[in-house]
Amino acid sequence: MRIRLIAIALASLAASACHPENNKAKALLASCEKGEAKACNDIAERLHKGRYVLRDDGRAAGLFQKSCIGGVGDACASLGLMKLAGGNIENGAIKRDTAQAVTLFRQGCSQGGMSGCAQLGTFYRKGIRMPRDDNRAAALFKQACDGGNFDGCANLGTLYATGEGVTQDFNSARDLLKRSCDQKISLGCVGLGQLYAAGTGITRNDSIAADLYQKACDAFYMDGCLLLAKAAQLGIGVPQDFTRAVELYREACDQRNGEGCFRTAELYEKGAGRYRNPERAKEYMKQACDYGYLEACPKPKTSS
Repeated sequence: MRIRLIAIALASLAASACHPENNKAKALLASCEKGEAKACNDIAERLHKGRYVLRDDGRAAGLFQKSCIGGVGDACASLGLMKLAGGNIENGAIKRDTAQAVTLFRQGCSQGGMSGCAQLGTFYRKGIRMPRDDNRAAALFKQACDGGNFDGCANLGTLYATGEGVTQDFNSARDLLKRSCDQKISLGCVGLGQLYAAGTGITRNDSIAADLYQKACDAFYMDGCLLLAKAAQLGIGVPQDFTRAVELYREACDQRNGEGCFRTAELYEKGAGRYRNPERAKEYMKQACDYGYLEACPKPKTSS
């Protein structure tokens, strides 16, 4: 293992010349080999993201596991995210395993990994692998946010906006969503945009809302793209632009977003702007149903 890790570091040196981070990566590799769990987590993050070492998800997963066993909560959470995503990787495959991901998030949270607390909160919020519990979700999001995890802040902000799991408080929602959006958390930007669009807890401003949706969409957050598309379709906060709306809806559809396909079908069916193509509308409507957007699926016939 030591030879393999050093080879990765040396290869990255050739690609990145004499950047100071290369020396740091080499030091982390050496410390990890000596059994320092925190160093294993740090080098695993670099391997997972390809930062100053060659990207190697297989090796990253192994080191996250080693670090998690060594008591580093963030490593458990990172490994949990890899298990949740699954998929083929260059040096093998990581089997998607939601149950194991939940176990890792729980373990990470108990070991001080705030990302694990935030992820576990989303499972309670959605009722995945456990009964839905908004109160428990809110507590976990708060724990994560208080610990410096801005995903936790964004999720907690959305709960304050809806009053689920906490007493509805638009001022708290605004503050939490803004804090997370400032840290480039797309969920926070979308939530803050929705507050601006509704004028709840903040003065209504459709232009700022559209800018926030754009910021989230630029980060490939499809909820932001859908809201921006709707704004362009209706001319709210931005000039009315059916071409832009269709492009954004189709982009979301291309990412297997059922609502994006459904909205595209609607525009083709209604012929908004210069568009009218019933055949394409049917194609997109079928895609929407295939991707799980139930409103697009044929309704069962009722017997008279």
